Amino acid sequence: MPPVYRFAPSPNGYLHLGHALSALLNADMARAAGGRLLLRIEDIDASRCRPEFETAIYEDLTWLGLTWEQPVRRQSEHFDLYRDALGRLDAMGLIYPSFESRAEIAALVAAREAQAPWPRDPDGAPLYPGDAKTLLPAERARRVASGAPYAMRLDMAAAMTRAGALTWLETGAGPRGETGTFIADPAAWGDVILSRKDAPGSYHLAVTLDDAAQGVTDVVRGSDLFHATSVHRLLQCLLGLPAPRYHHHRLILGADGRKLGKSTQATALRERRAAGATPSDIRKAVGLD
Repeated sequence: MPPVYRFAPSPNGYLHLGHALSALLNADMARAAGGRLLLRIEDIDASRCRPEFETAIYEDLTWLGLTWEQPVRRQSEHFDLYRDALGRLDAMGLIYPSFESRAEIAALVAAREAQAPWPRDPDGAPLYPGDAKTLLPAERARRVASGAPYAMRLDMAAAMTRAGALTWLETGAGPRGETGTFIADPAAWGDVILSRKDAPGSYHLAVTLDDAAQGVTDVVRGSDLFHATSVHRLLQCLLGLPAPRYHHHRLILGADGRKLGKSTQATALRERRAAGATPSDIRKAVGLD
């Protein structure tokens, strides 16, 4: 079977040079391997995603010369898949609702850090500091029935006990530029959120399920997601999903040395196109001359 690659942007802003690098690498690698290229629209966050941004994604990618298989997969059309996976994890006793607001969590972290440094995940966010995991089932049910907002979290300790040791194959570059087999460390993320009351799947859950549903064999994405692979491998193991190969590529950085954001209009593809840039210019700008 030919390998399957995918480019999966979110329609919450216009594509920039960083997206161009990832899309072009996926297309180049799929072509070189005689594989397939898929496009997925990750629009699970209804509060930020807009139809005009999705339209712009198609326009920008077509201008770059990319083609992909139809139909395009849209996350917002597959909420039942995420809910079903949550139900399976719940049946295993591996998830629980937490009811603290972001402000309440920040206050808990501050209180703990007043005593000693509080651990943070690879992205720099503090690990979940609450005690919702210890709530009695009746109290959890009461709060849910009352309509209180909540997030469903993975009981990381229980999940890791069930899954055991995990690894993944990296064909791109690790933190020190190395390739090969990496040992997954999902514990570094603590009890991650898998869904919120207003969204049936977090990025971690949705991307893992979508890649499996689409038969993706090679995940090519930015190095900022390297450490998140540990969580994805854990979910794959728990849900009986296949493990793709991973290829994490370098990021395109701004003048300030930080990863580009969608609000950086100077690097937006549509702005560069309007200024007269060609697809060849974009390839050169991202180092694919």
